[in-house]
Amino acid sequence: MASNVLIIREQKGSTKLQSLISSVTEAVATGSLKPGDPLPSVNEMSRISGFSRDTVVKAYNLLKKQSVIESTPAKGFFVSGNSSKVFMLLDDFSAFKEQLYRSFRENLPESVSVDLLFHHYNPQVFEQLVTQAAGRYSMYVVMNISNRKLHPALSKIDPNRLLVLDMGDESVEQGSFLLQNFESAVVSCLEEGLELLKKYKYFILIYSEEKTPHPPDTENALRAFCMMHGLAFEVITEAHPECMVPGQVYFVITDSDLVEVLKGCRQSGLSLGSDVGVLAYNDTPMKEIAGNGITVVTADFSEMGRKAAAFITNKQPVRELLPTRLIIRSSL
Repeated sequence: MASNVLIIREQKGSTKLQSLISSVTEAVATGSLKPGDPLPSVNEMSRISGFSRDTVVKAYNLLKKQSVIESTPAKGFFVSGNSSKVFMLLDDFSAFKEQLYRSFRENLPESVSVDLLFHHYNPQVFEQLVTQAAGRYSMYVVMNISNRKLHPALSKIDPNRLLVLDMGDESVEQGSFLLQNFESAVVSCLEEGLELLKKYKYFILIYSEEKTPHPPDTENALRAFCMMHGLAFEVITEAHPECMVPGQVYFVITDSDLVEVLKGCRQSGLSLGSDVGVLAYNDTPMKEIAGNGITVVTADFSEMGRKAAAFITNKQPVRELLPTRLIIRSSL
């Protein structure tokens, strides 16, 4: 009987309604409740939980909307065969995030449904979306908003059901993550391309911490690399196509800055890979062909999607820094 495996307690910082929903979804997520298992009637659930009938009715209705449970007249409530619902919160919908999501979705069982949302690096939106989702899903996949620490709102989610992607704090003792290393891994990639980079006299990073939600660790990595090898280094906050001259290598973070650099090369008659060099962060299919191929420093977002899907399917903890690669193309 479900009442034997359901542990219902009022959780700190949550309403009684949220606590009841979280208790049921957690039992389903951990396998304590399996598809087809019956749930207590409204009266019975009210008795064993100590919550009012109204609270139980509201919780059951919300769980039905989320496809966690089903009901049949005269038979009552039971766990749905489509009981696994995933909350996925990404930062934005760029080309490489599309690769991530496609790979994630393709490697999940058809019975798993996914609610996909975006926070666009807005702390208030992030907190609101996470708070509203807490306790309402069987599993959670979230791109953290910072590379320095986990957002406090994530403490509202059971760490056994949470996977943090891309940016986060690997030193935390609990929880699962698939993260990038934005500093030492970048240095390793640049070392791999050192002979090509030495052709150029000046290394320019186009980056603004205020405008670009990319960790500043990468700027630290570039400074260290250039100092180590005696390369001149400068940071500019935006691309200036009219100022491009031979002998410079540009490292761009955003696709919009990459477009401006390529425009500048065309306007000035500069040849990629000989007059100037170009590197970009994060690979996309377009970068394989733009300018006859843009050299990239990148993680494998398809692999990130596959590993995230494995976490949802197997429910086994994962704590991994994904490798960062240098893919050399004609722009260098």
